[in-house]
Amino acid sequence: MIDGIIIGFHVLLSLALIALVLLHAGRGGGLAEAFGGGMGPLSGLTGSTLVERNLDRVTVSVGVLFAITTLVLVVRLS
Repeated sequence: MIDGIIIGFHVLLSLALIALVLLHAGRGGGLAEAFGGGMGPLSGLTGSTLVERNLDRVTVSVGVLFAITTLVLVVRLS
């Protein structure tokens, strides 16, 4: 029973992690620019925007949770 719940949570975390990584900006554009983070030619001078920093924090948090659930599943299912 509990293994099924952990596996379900692990699957949700993996899908969320994929989505969050895909939202990150590559060499140009990305989520930050879509919400007004890009300021045209001055965007390279301003550093990271609030949206980018929050996206980074959420991505790292989901990644850590994913790693924890992976370790829990390895211990429980082995």
